[in-house]
Amino acid sequence: MNTQIQFQRFLPLDTLTTQTPVLFIDSHAPLADLHACVAERLSALHKLLTIFACCPLCDSNPADLTTVTNIARLLLQDANDVFDVVQQRCLSA
Repeated sequence: MNTQIQFQRFLPLDTLTTQTPVLFIDSHAPLADLHACVAERLSALHKLLTIFACCPLCDSNPADLTTVTNIARLLLQDANDVFDVVQQRCLSA
């Protein structure tokens, strides 16, 4: 008997800007690919925040801080959504 839990195949990414989901995660994608997706986003976020941390804020336009914050939130939300799928798959195995 197969005891593995079947997950919905395509899961929507969280969004603050649309009423209906537009981007989806393939929950049946290979774990290595899901991991690579999370790693890519976390690495990009780390680099972005490192660059911003090294810049004096007094030289920045206030709009830049809002832009960087929005980029960081998007990258982190995507990574978190994909990580949730990885975690569910690993815990159900």
